[in-house]
Amino acid sequence: MSTATEPETMAELIEDCADIPRPSPAPVAAPSAAQPWAVSDACHAQVADLDEYV
Repeated sequence: MSTATEPETMAELIEDCADIPRPSPAPVAAPSAAQPWAVSDACHAQVADLDEYV
């Protein structure tokens, strides 16, 4: 990468940009295990008397 002159062609610009260091991506933490799904008594009571839950 030459800092003395401006790039005059697209190829020179791409070459200059290729020399720019890229930051390392931050490490991504592994997702925690999902909690088991359960229906509470209050939720069940809301639909207990319905013939069809839509």
